[in-house]
Amino acid sequence: MNLTEFNQSDRCEHFSCPERSQSPAVYILLYVCSAAVVLLTMCGNMLVIISVFHFKQLHTPTNMLVLSLAVSDFFVGAFVMPPVLIWTIESCWIFGRSFCSSFWLIGGLLTISSIYNIALIAVDRYLALSNPFLYMNRVSVRITCIVIVFDWCVVVAYILALTYFNGNFTSSVMCPGECFLFFNHFWAVTNLIYSFIFPLSVIIILYALVFVIAKKHATAIRELNNHTQSKTQKITSHSMKSERKAAKVLGILVSVFLMCLLPYFLYSLLGDVIEIQTKTFQKLVIVCYLNSTINPLIYALFYPWFRRCIKLIITLQIFQTDSALINVLS
Repeated sequence: MNLTEFNQSDRCEHFSCPERSQSPAVYILLYVCSAAVVLLTMCGNMLVIISVFHFKQLHTPTNMLVLSLAVSDFFVGAFVMPPVLIWTIESCWIFGRSFCSSFWLIGGLLTISSIYNIALIAVDRYLALSNPFLYMNRVSVRITCIVIVFDWCVVVAYILALTYFNGNFTSSVMCPGECFLFFNHFWAVTNLIYSFIFPLSVIIILYALVFVIAKKHATAIRELNNHTQSKTQKITSHSMKSERKAAKVLGILVSVFLMCLLPYFLYSLLGDVIEIQTKTFQKLVIVCYLNSTINPLIYALFYPWFRRCIKLIITLQIFQTDSALINVLS
């Protein structure tokens, strides 16, 4: 994640942990709400993971990308959201310097992985809509899984390189009660380009093309419906409608994702111009990570198959013999 450099000595000179101003009831309520958000994030994404893993019908290239996104979102809920929520409630970082470095590196790994998963979803939808026959013949679950593993490996290698070559991770002095990591100028620019500008450009360009192609498909479907359709034409029309619907839902997913991440990255980008306030920074980080909570809700709202899977999982029907073959798409 892109963390902006700032004058450490000035911040540390003026910083001290404020005393807790909330009443005990408000304090407890904040922790209860935080625990609910963390549980919702973990349980929602775990339902997505179980659904795609278990049901054979859901073993498609697109769903493998959704699975990869759900895995990163699950780990965000498990390892990243609890510390940042406690940091915000306590108005102080209470976990120490070593865990602060680990917290930002794990958060950066998961956030960058999510961004590139979204970019791969954009590539997947573009290929499916621009050349559906080539997509069906060439893009398989196996190839998609290889691409996903490669993507995760590249992100891990990048985070390791960032840790090794950016000396400020080990040499910077953390203010008591704060948790910030400092990038030198080269790595600040590199990280911004690699983790945000490049994948964002890919996402915007491809979804603009997807929108244009979807409009052409809509026109073609109307023309097909205005004439007597052969069996082949009906199959083609149904396939086009399915691809357009998938593109629409994943477009909503991408839009929400960008809405959650844009404020944080814009704030980081303007860090040299405006003064960084800890409270503001914390809120933007929370909004960024709340995307991991929202994604399963989007699936539940727009994917009927996900709602059927939830019902089968909650009622424990997935433990029945041959439950993996249950038709969840009809």
